[in-house]
Amino acid sequence: MGKLSIMSEFWDFLKVRKKWWLAPIVIFLVLLGALIIFTEGSAVAPFIYTLF
Repeated sequence: MGKLSIMSEFWDFLKVRKKWWLAPIVIFLVLLGALIIFTEGSAVAPFIYTLF
């Protein structure tokens, strides 16, 4: 099972169960995780940490 399978299963869950309020939460968490991963070893990291 790949990542694409997980995303399609999540999409099917949202459609069938009508849980559309979960989508913004998941998108925000994914973006926040990507921000933390990409700035982990860069020179931008001290500036990002001041935001939190």
